[in-house]
Amino acid sequence: MNLVVVSNRVARASANEPMTGGLAAALLPIVEKSGAIWVGSSGRVRDGVQREPFAEIEPLGAGALAMLDLPAAHYGGYYEGFANSALWPALHSRADLIRVSSDDYHSYREVNGFMARALMRFRKPDTAFWIQDYHFLALGAELRALGVTQPIGFFLHTPWASPATMGCVPHNRELIEAMLAYDLIGFQTEEDRSNFLSYVKAELAYGVTDGVIVTPHGTSRCEVFPIGIDADLFAQQAQKATAHPDVSRLRKSLHGEKLVIGVDRLDYSKGLINRVNAFDRMLTSRPSLQRTVSLLQIATPSRGTIEAYGNLQGELARLVSDVNGRLGEADWTPIRYLNKGFRQGVLAGLYRTAQVGLVTPLQDGMNLVAKEYVAAQNPIDPGVLVLSKFAGAANELDTALLVNPHDVEGMARAIATALSMPLTERRLRWEAMMAKLRRGSVQSWFADFVASLEDAHGANREAAREIASQPPALKMAGGWSRGGPSAFGGARLQ
Repeated sequence: MNLVVVSNRVARASANEPMTGGLAAALLPIVEKSGAIWVGSSGRVRDGVQREPFAEIEPLGAGALAMLDLPAAHYGGYYEGFANSALWPALHSRADLIRVSSDDYHSYREVNGFMARALMRFRKPDTAFWIQDYHFLALGAELRALGVTQPIGFFLHTPWASPATMGCVPHNRELIEAMLAYDLIGFQTEEDRSNFLSYVKAELAYGVTDGVIVTPHGTSRCEVFPIGIDADLFAQQAQKATAHPDVSRLRKSLHGEKLVIGVDRLDYSKGLINRVNAFDRMLTSRPSLQRTVSLLQIATPSRGTIEAYGNLQGELARLVSDVNGRLGEADWTPIRYLNKGFRQGVLAGLYRTAQVGLVTPLQDGMNLVAKEYVAAQNPIDPGVLVLSKFAGAANELDTALLVNPHDVEGMARAIATALSMPLTERRLRWEAMMAKLRRGSVQSWFADFVASLEDAHGANREAAREIASQPPALKMAGGWSRGGPSAFGGARLQ
């Protein structure tokens, strides 16, 4: 199989550049070792009409990276508009933050169509396309409209919200129906899959059997694939990184204090305000802990031009300043707050230095920071993970201290419990989590999805043949909202 992986951005594996986002961390080693081609935006835009989308290609191990300049006329509406001001808040159950113009959906579909045309140069008879995340929900339909009959799979890295919440997204019905062009749709958790299937049954009235959606054109299979990491490799990086200058300086600056660490993009879904309030509550309600522990919160800015993100950045900075001003001393700062990213190797060393990992999103598809923190720990003296029960990782890392991120007092108690947890209990909890990380590796995630995509495509081909052999009246029963087969440009799976 010739695999083409597609995402909004392509990450270069530079040793000196910070790595942000779980998707990039997961895909780089897969592309490097599998021989796949990873296609995505270069981060640049280009004016004018491009008859042939330009792609800059560079090798990466056995695979390659292909970077496209996206159309300037539509990039803002696609990325900052529909993708991140409509889909992102809805997927994270924040429909109240949806802010889009009437043109944003048009730009979203235009960029999906642009990417589909760009992908045609990578199409071979044995090609399979694996589309990543919410930026390209409609890309499968655009590929089918161009006549692509090869396997096309999709994986969602975010949560999928309830049918009522997704119903708040403009053009939601048209968009989700377009998703059924995919042979396979993958989710992080069973709850996400269930929410999607509930929407399909209630709003589109298609039959669903054992996670397989039956449409007038074939089938789409929905399955759960929790994304993982290479735990042993990350553990090696963490051990090696203890000698890195950034990590050594941090360790020396603690002067024997314990360290709690949080690493996130600066995003309202990450629960950063509640997290800082919980750390503040712990210190004020337990004065004996003051001067004995500090919080290192790394919050990498993103999407700063979107109002909700700019508001969050200002609010969080003011809150951290207030806590440090009230509780800090000349030789002790309760919260060390950094607005910059670090490369993976350095992060691994920072995780290993911290006695507590604080991962408390309000809603998250998986959250690989939680898994990386566990993998980075010293087996002899491991730290404790405090984890939101609303992160997908909580389904696997159930021996972490699970918390409700909306309960500030409860989180404060959990952090204090983690700081005082006996070594024997810490080891037992860590060993149980590490065993699960090894079983659910990123390599397993990759292999399981690709194998399921082949199976799903084969089943879809059989279903399409059966539909084609039916009388016309039966073929059109329960037809598509956009006018039958034209929804996929008339393409059939062969």
